[in-house]
Amino acid sequence: MTEVRVRTRDGEYPVVVGGDALAELARMLAEHAPAQRFAVISDDRVAALHGHPLMEAIRGAGLDASLYTFPAGEASKTRKSWSILTDEMLEAGFGRDSCVVAVGGGVTTDLAGFVAATFLRGVPLVQVPTSYLAMIDASVGGKTGVDVSMGKNLVGAFHPPRLVVADPAVLRTLPRDERAQGLVEAFKHGAILDREYFERLESDVAALLDAEPRAAEAAVLRSVQLKAEVVSDDEREGGYRQILNFGHTLGHALEAASHYALGHGSAVAVGMVLEAEVGERMGVTAPGTRQRLTDALERAVAVSAGSVDADEAMRYLRTDKKVRAGRSRVVLLRGIGEVDPGHGWTHEVAEELLAEVLAQGVAIG
Repeated sequence: MTEVRVRTRDGEYPVVVGGDALAELARMLAEHAPAQRFAVISDDRVAALHGHPLMEAIRGAGLDASLYTFPAGEASKTRKSWSILTDEMLEAGFGRDSCVVAVGGGVTTDLAGFVAATFLRGVPLVQVPTSYLAMIDASVGGKTGVDVSMGKNLVGAFHPPRLVVADPAVLRTLPRDERAQGLVEAFKHGAILDREYFERLESDVAALLDAEPRAAEAAVLRSVQLKAEVVSDDEREGGYRQILNFGHTLGHALEAASHYALGHGSAVAVGMVLEAEVGERMGVTAPGTRQRLTDALERAVAVSAGSVDADEAMRYLRTDKKVRAGRSRVVLLRGIGEVDPGHGWTHEVAEELLAEVLAQGVAIG
């Protein structure tokens, strides 16, 4: 197992990456997040695969733990689910000496993280990601939250975990399509920070889609290292951390406009391609970058927004949390592996250009 440290304003926490890491979870809980009681939160699908076995292991180590589940899927990442989970914990008598253990994909790490951030004004959190998306991105960095009718992740909190345990061996239990969705975030890390990593992902994509152990562990570890460097430098997204939003400004708008029929990875893939198009039109991004991204991403997912309505996507874009003074701000590349610093690592983009690019791009691929 390899450990990556993430700095926060209150200290630091480890992200442990490696095969069979889950076998050591109970020991690591006692070491990094000692608590009187543990609330293990998972969706109903992951609970059957991993939640119940982990509960047995935790209890077998003499720790007091209870399992709480919610219906799988983005539709459950809501204030209603948050309310149900927190009420169940309160009714069961959990106190401030408790710890929340999130076991699952990105929906679970966000939702359970928000439960931990707000339960009795905040209790310790441990993230146990079980998907590429969660291992590579969602579990690292301390962002938690839920979706609302106006868009994705508009209600939430920064709440860094005490520990993240990423065991790539569990990726074999995922459907291939879900692995593909998560790999988009890995390509994003390469696109903004590491051209060599981007190229390695291109060559290894078949092995990664098959969750081949060595390829999967190497990709998860490199993405965690890259993200850890960024969030350690800017925990609360005041500046540099905004580069991690590449592809997400337009991607989140498309995802919400599809009413979450479009997978997160597919939405971000289209968002990256369209934001590269914006950059090329503004003379910031090197010509050909959009096509290079398209060619690479299509090795994993279909780079298409399908039947999403561009006008509806624009409406969601106007409520994006990255809007400043009524103007959208977008992360733009100089080229593969390098972000243009712009003004605070983003560029103000005219609404007319964004609308035009969305209208022309919703049927790409």
